[in-house]
Amino acid sequence: MTTVYTFLGPEGTFTEAALLQVPGAADARRIPASNVEAALEAVRSGEAGAAMVPIENSVEGGVSATLDAIAGGVPLQITGEQLVPIRFVLAVRPGTERQSITVVSTHPHAWAQCRAWCSENIPQAAYLPASSTAAAGMGLLEPGAGHQAAICSPLVAQQRGLQVLADDIGDIPDAVTRFILVSRPGALPAPTGADKTTLVVPLPQDHPGALVAILEQLSSRGVNLSRIESRPTGQFLGDYFFSLDAEGHLAEERVADAVRGLHRLSPGLRFLGSYPRADRRGHTVPRSNQDDAFLKADGWVRDLLLSR
Repeated sequence: MTTVYTFLGPEGTFTEAALLQVPGAADARRIPASNVEAALEAVRSGEAGAAMVPIENSVEGGVSATLDAIAGGVPLQITGEQLVPIRFVLAVRPGTERQSITVVSTHPHAWAQCRAWCSENIPQAAYLPASSTAAAGMGLLEPGAGHQAAICSPLVAQQRGLQVLADDIGDIPDAVTRFILVSRPGALPAPTGADKTTLVVPLPQDHPGALVAILEQLSSRGVNLSRIESRPTGQFLGDYFFSLDAEGHLAEERVADAVRGLHRLSPGLRFLGSYPRADRRGHTVPRSNQDDAFLKADGWVRDLLLSR
């Protein structure tokens, strides 16, 4: 059966570009979603088999809409990730001149990455937030559009027949966005030696050392973090959860033991999956935290109990 995919739309977004990196996705049915929540709900309801959504940007950090949507609701699982280099253009309706631009529209994350360029090159232009870079570009073609320019991908400009006034306008070269492929819970991808495990750890009680206690469960077992962010639960002021990416796979003894320790501290722990890193970058595990060290220690304790 062919997998149906959904992604943060409309067509032509960087999210669709990430999805097209997934083997078989180019020939599969792809349904654009209006926002991250809608994309994930399509997976939860069974309308789609998997969703591609952004989770982290090298300039702006975590994508809060994704972090919040995946932390609650019916559980989902991350099965893979993709990295997409981000290149922005300033697009307009054909014939529009730069000096006539008074409003420019794009997604907030794109605006954050191009703000300095816009301040220098179109200082007269106000910013109008859009649901996506593609939506901003497509909006230029709508009657009565409230903006004269859009910051979007070159693909959107090409597909929609827009004129590119400036290319590669990002303030920081080599900006990259990380996207995750999300499905309903199932079998974990096999360990590759270059994996990530994503967890949501609610803060069970706000007290001095609460975060340290969480981190110690990882550091004492040689598990490194590649990302950690705090997000409000929305229940009341000061109530937070931590979203984190740990190096390694749940099938590794050190990671499994750390997850057990985290669950003891925070029974509301949500496991979001272990999956291959997009950059395929491995990590060095100290000898004392390798699988055989854990297994030998377990065997040693069992022998002690049996001999008494």
